Amino acid sequence: MVIWGSFLRRAHPRRSRCNWMRSNPGIALFVGLALAGTPALAQEPMSAIDWLSDVIEALPPPEIRQNSDVAPTAGVEQIEVAPLEDLAIDGVGILPQSVSGLPSDFWGITPAADLATLLRVQSTALPLPARRLLKRILLAELDPPVDTGPDHTLFLARLDTLLAFGALPDAQALIERGGLSDDPQIFRRWFDISLLRGDEARACATLRAVPDIAPTFSARIFCLARNNDWPAAALSLETARALGFVSEAEDLLMARFLDPEIFEGMPMAAPPNPLTPLDYRMLAALGEAPPARSLPLAFNHALLAPTQGWKPRLEAAERLARTGGITHGQLFALYTERNPAASGGLWDRVAAVQAFDLALLAGDAQAVADTLPKAVQEMAQVGLTEVFAAYYGSRLTRLPTPDATLDLILSLVLLTPEAEGYADKIRDPLLAAIARGRAPEALPSEALPAAMASAFAEPAPDLPPMFARLLAGGQYGEATLRALGFLGQETPDPDDASTAVQVLRALGFEQTARDIALNLLLRDRVG
Repeated sequence: MVIWGSFLRRAHPRRSRCNWMRSNPGIALFVGLALAGTPALAQEPMSAIDWLSDVIEALPPPEIRQNSDVAPTAGVEQIEVAPLEDLAIDGVGILPQSVSGLPSDFWGITPAADLATLLRVQSTALPLPARRLLKRILLAELDPPVDTGPDHTLFLARLDTLLAFGALPDAQALIERGGLSDDPQIFRRWFDISLLRGDEARACATLRAVPDIAPTFSARIFCLARNNDWPAAALSLETARALGFVSEAEDLLMARFLDPEIFEGMPMAAPPNPLTPLDYRMLAALGEAPPARSLPLAFNHALLAPTQGWKPRLEAAERLARTGGITHGQLFALYTERNPAASGGLWDRVAAVQAFDLALLAGDAQAVADTLPKAVQEMAQVGLTEVFAAYYGSRLTRLPTPDATLDLILSLVLLTPEAEGYADKIRDPLLAAIARGRAPEALPSEALPAAMASAFAEPAPDLPPMFARLLAGGQYGEATLRALGFLGQETPDPDDASTAVQVLRALGFEQTARDIALNLLLRDRVG
């Protein structure tokens, strides 16, 4: 027996749906044709992200009325016209300048398309301090680029970068700060974020409430079913199929979603490829959702709901925490939610974090010293050392520290913005110097330490010509994004990393530059 999601089971009894469909021979014929696998045409993708759902029909551009005093034969250059509120969307942010610390003219004269490209190539492997800076830029309220147009190029790139890092709450807040428009590209992102965060009721209600939005058949069918209007949903699917507006895979999935009992005992057809959040929600309702680890990072948010099992929630939270898709507090709240269900693997990590967390809460310095190494080792195995340090590092300094764990605790503190305050206690001269924003007296011999030391040399070394030109021209945004692009490898090239740190210092991101250098130097030492 196929299992439906709880929201469908409560609101939509199977018997009423099945009886209605079986009493309508037209629908029964449609289902039979669906089983036969007659081909259907898929709609063209609307975005650079190929997994977004088809939610809104592409709307025609607004009509631009010409001034009747202008002769139609005059040789006037074509001028792109758009309402001021449309142009302003590229400048929308949820962090005012007083919070972000970025100048309003941060983008300078760099074209929006170039900025969009630089955003979309940012790697999720960025060190935590670099990710923090990138997110601050993505969420900042800034003047739009000089060539901003009605296509919202930069705004969409900001959203897509947040989606790539799994930061759905931030992307949703950014869209809602700007206000939902009739732009299909913006609305479909908001709709998919709502689906992945388990808020399909609000998504469908908005789809019905905005008169300028023309939903596609797939979105209309899902929302009709979600609102218990099964006859209209089935008729819409039959119409969509007759007109060739759904692919064969979409056709079979929606037919099964509307009446799973007709398909009982039959194997699941291959899901649509690429799988959209809309497809995922229907598969989840059927109990057939594919593993989130095989899907884009944003899909992991669907596994954070309290109705999911603890283990998949933990695994999803770890994946999202590594890229900043959720807060550190969300991850550690999950780790300490209940007692481990077993031992080995994930459960050993949960047990280690819980033992350490309990010792820290009790203020027991010896218990902290006993449990900290194991917790750090477990977190390091899954690439979460910097997340652990960001959450616990400063709290560790409030306890009297046994000598046996002093170096480990100080290493964790060096991975936080509070590193400079503990520089006097650091035994490594390179780390102590960089924590203060200086170069050590003796240049290290290893490549990466030497490169990091040179980035803090006085006087500051000359920047590469490209970066010198960008800074001289006030193109601070482009310079910052290009510098961050040098840090996206699991093991960045030492010379590239040094250049990135130098550029960030020249731009005024001194604390971020120090934090990045310390992060790179400590990456293989802690844990």
